[in-house]
Amino acid sequence: MKFLLRAVAMLTLVVTVPAMAGGDAAAGEAKSAICAACHGVDGNSTVAMWPKIAGQHAQYIERQLKLMKSGARQVPEMMGIVAGLDEQDFADLAAYYATQSVSPGVADPALVELGERIYRAGIPKREVPACMSCHGPAGEGNPLTDYPALAGQHATYTAKALTRYEDGQTWGDDELSRVMTEVADSLLAAEIEALASYIEGLHRKP
Repeated sequence: MKFLLRAVAMLTLVVTVPAMAGGDAAAGEAKSAICAACHGVDGNSTVAMWPKIAGQHAQYIERQLKLMKSGARQVPEMMGIVAGLDEQDFADLAAYYATQSVSPGVADPALVELGERIYRAGIPKREVPACMSCHGPAGEGNPLTDYPALAGQHATYTAKALTRYEDGQTWGDDELSRVMTEVADSLLAAEIEALASYIEGLHRKP
């Protein structure tokens, strides 16, 4: 029930979240050298602690960059980078990475059954919703409600993010920033590990 109430609130955000400025993918590619060391030339990070951003929705990337610059989302490694960028830079970079294709990952076979069950059905007795209800059956996300694409993301990064949500970390006071803390709060460590691994093995439809 509590998640249904949040879902209704999130639908309202479809019309209340301000539209992001238009970005130029070609300009973003020219500016992306500053991102390549951690996120890879095309947004496919080869280091599991850094997220893949290739194929991520432009609006989501742009919003996260703004949150980092404002200090609402604390990512120490990013602070020196975003400090020197403006909103047009954010829009251009977001547009570029949105045009790239995320590289597929591989799930741990021993964790697939549990991870898939949580992703597709949730944990009803603990009111944990199915991940696919917001992030899509193939992990493609939903740009209209600013839910990010997850497919292929490094399990290490996803597990770290879920653990931080479980600890109550948020990136602001709005629903978009708080929704995952309530979901992750009900997950056990083994469930986070399985879910993160399953997500790494998800493949978005072509």
